[in-house]
Amino acid sequence: MPTERPILLVEDNPDDEALTLRAFSKNKIPNPVVVARDGVEALDYLFGTGSHEGRKNNPMPAVILLDLKLPRIDGLEVLRRIRANEATALLPVVVLTTSKEQQDITEAYRLGANSYIRKPVDFERFIQAVGQLGVYWLSLNESSEPAPGTGA
Repeated sequence: MPTERPILLVEDNPDDEALTLRAFSKNKIPNPVVVARDGVEALDYLFGTGSHEGRKNNPMPAVILLDLKLPRIDGLEVLRRIRANEATALLPVVVLTTSKEQQDITEAYRLGANSYIRKPVDFERFIQAVGQLGVYWLSLNESSEPAPGTGA
């Protein structure tokens, strides 16, 4: 059976990270999760640089869940760099953040976010939201990158 493509979770808040991982588990999402705790680490993972020097770029993440308020490089700049690079330009990026500022929403979509979701404060609603994310982005959505092991 082929290995599932990873989910890249870009999240600096340890509580939100734990909550997201628990929600993935409760929703039985089989994809491995790679956590980047700031924008630099996310870009290093995607481009095989810095702390991820030498990492093979395959498989690329099935989806990137991107917080906006990140240390070192913020989420909007991460999104800008993802879209500017041919190898990552078509990766699905879901902004998953607490920000409800209209300016953040508008800028995220202008930069090419596929979706913008505010993190629900209530845990049960958060589990539902993550389950819906998983079903859509990992099961229903047709990716521009072939699944591992398909040879396509």
